[in-house]
Amino acid sequence: MSELSIKLRIGNREYPMRIKAEDEERIRRAGRILNEKAQTYKERFGIDDQQDLLAMVAFDCQNEKMKDDEGKNEGDTSTFEKIKNLNQLISNSL
Repeated sequence: MSELSIKLRIGNREYPMRIKAEDEERIRRAGRILNEKAQTYKERFGIDDQQDLLAMVAFDCQNEKMKDDEGKNEGDTSTFEKIKNLNQLISNSL
C-alpha cells in the first residue's frame, strides 16, 4: 500500500495531504465537487466570503448525506420486511 503526497486546493487555500494511492482519484474528485459547489453558491447568491461559501457547501453536503442515509434506512426496513415475509411463507409451506 503506497502513499502519495498531494496538495488539494479547496477554496482559496491549498492543503497538503498524505493519502493512499488508491484513494487519490476519489479525493481529487471530492475536492473538485466542493469547489464547483462553492462556485455555484458564489454565482447564485453573490457570496464572496470563502468561509461563508465553505459553510454553505458543508451544509449542502451534510443535507445530501442525511437524505441518502434516510433512503438507505427505508431500503433496509423494506428488505427486512421482505425477508420476514419469505421466512413466513417457507415456514407455512413446511
